[in-house]
Formats: sequence, C-alpha cells, structure tokens
Amino acid sequence: MVIITGAAGFIGSFFASYLNQKGIKNLILVDDFSREDKLPNLEGIAHLGWVHRDAFISWLSSNHEQVTALFHIGARTDTTEFDTAIFDRLNLHYTQKVWNLCAEYQIPLVYASSAATYGLGELGYEDRHDMVEDLQPLNAYGRSKNDFDKWALKQEKSPPHWYGLKFFNVYGPNEYHKGRMASVIFHAFRQIQQTDKVKLFRSHHPDFENGKQLRDFVYVKDVSKVMYFLMQQTPESGLYNLGTGQARTFLDLAKSTFAALNKTPHIEFIDTPIDIRDKYQYFTQAEMNKLKQAGYTEAFYSLEKGVKDYVQSYLLLNFGGEK
Repeated sequence: MVIITGAAGFIGSFFASYLNQKGIKNLILVDDFSREDKLPNLEGIAHLGWVHRDAFISWLSSNHEQVTALFHIGARTDTTEFDTAIFDRLNLHYTQKVWNLCAEYQIPLVYASSAATYGLGELGYEDRHDMVEDLQPLNAYGRSKNDFDKWALKQEKSPPHWYGLKFFNVYGPNEYHKGRMASVIFHAFRQIQQTDKVKLFRSHHPDFENGKQLRDFVYVKDVSKVMYFLMQQTPESGLYNLGTGQARTFLDLAKSTFAALNKTPHIEFIDTPIDIRDKYQYFTQAEMNKLKQAGYTEAFYSLEKGVKDYVQSYLLLNFGGEK
C-alpha cells in the first residue's frame, strides 16, 4: 500500500491521480475530509480506503506491515496565519510522529518541506544540510517547516529512504479550494474571465520594478514526476529543492495567462496587503543540482507551456463559463 496524506488537497490529490495513471491504485488517502470544497479533488481516484488525519497515527501503527511508501504532503500551508501553535501541532509534531513510525517500521518517506524555509534568500537557495540551522523564515508556516527539517537532520533513527522536498511556487489543477493561497495563475485566470484584466502586486522594494518580482513557478505535473522518481529510484536521502531552477516574473506569468486565453494583456498594479508586505519574497530560485546529481533528467515545464496546459486543459473546462 502507498499512503498519501493531505490527499484531498492540491498536491496530494493530483499526485494520487498521477499514481493511478502509473497503475498504482492500492492507495490509502489521509486527510480530515471535512471541507466539502476539497472533495471534488478525490473524484475518480482509485484507492483502497480513506483514513481520517486524527486516526492515522494509530492506523499506521496497526497496518504498517502492508505499507510500502508514505507521502506526507498534508500540512497547514496558510502563510498569513500567525498562530504558531497550529503550525507546531500540524506541521511539526504530527510530522515527527509520522517520521518516528516510518523509522521504526522502515517505511520510505517523502514529506513536504517548503521554499518558505529560505526566508528572504539571504543565504541563497541551495538545499545544503549545513545551512538549515542558519535559515531565517519570514512567517510561522516557514518556521514550522524549517523546524522539522532541523529536527529530522538530527535524528539517529530514520526511515530507510527519506526526502524532504522544498516546494517552490507550485501551481496547477486541484488548487481551486485554496482561496487566497491559490496560485497567481488561478487568480489571474479568474480576473481575466471576469474583468479582462489582471491586478498584480506593486513592488515596495527599490530594486524591483512593478511586476518584476521573481519566483520559481513549478507545475504540479513536474512535482508529481519528481515524487514518483524518488519512490522508484531511491537516491540518497535528504532535503531536495523542487522548483524549475529558473525564476520568472509575475509579468511573465500574467502575460502567459493572457496568451493561453488568446487575449491582449491588460495589467494593473495594486499595493501589496499590509499583513504580508514585510514578509514578501521578491526573489526565489531553486538550486536544482542535487536532484540532477541524484539522476533526475526530465525537463521541467516552462512557465509558458505549463500555464497554457493548466489554462486550456483544466481551468477553461472547470470555470470557462463563469463571469
């Protein structure tokens, strides 16, 4: 059996579908399943059963002998949430329990870390273990992810193969429930459908022009390919960046969305909300050498190709008629 936590969420549900396409259908899907707006993500996914998040630790203790791999993708991901206790409970302590059981029962583990661990990128974006202690995340979410990474690297007992994936800006199908935290591509598409224009955050940094803020946008299809590669090839355990290795501007993103809709770009700028302004990353770019050295050779979707596929193959089908 293969376990996916956060299975009703964005990356978890898409990865479950991807595994189905690879012929892997003996899935156990773990989530809290209480949000009805996330349940459409699970439609059509072949699986053996659902396990509620709160019952999962006990379930794993009783059923570990049948488990061949565990993908712990579930997490509290809201970067605007300030309650550190929530992140400690769901992102740190819960993941520690998952790790300990995987170590005890020798279950391979892939878990979701985050590029938010890098903060403003003062130390760069290399997935080196020797810099984890010095990273300064900008928010409670990033701190919780980095706290677990630090804890994991200190453990004497570990899963037989383990991978902490530092996801950069992931976009793609099944993020529709995420509201404010959905990708800018999703929001841009909805704005274009409703108003024929896109509003982007104005730059509040003297080194960046409006719309020239840079992020490493990675398509969820590539994320799924990498996770599958790790499960199949089991390279050296550790922390791995998961981006494209190529930063692109939000202007590029907006223009790509207009192009996918065959529309002329119309872009306006608004102030970045006060509650996130001092925690806003103006540049992220994954250093991807470690994954390449581990044997991953697949080319990543370009921003233009990924946005076109997302818009034309998914967003127009789901929201094309809405205004």
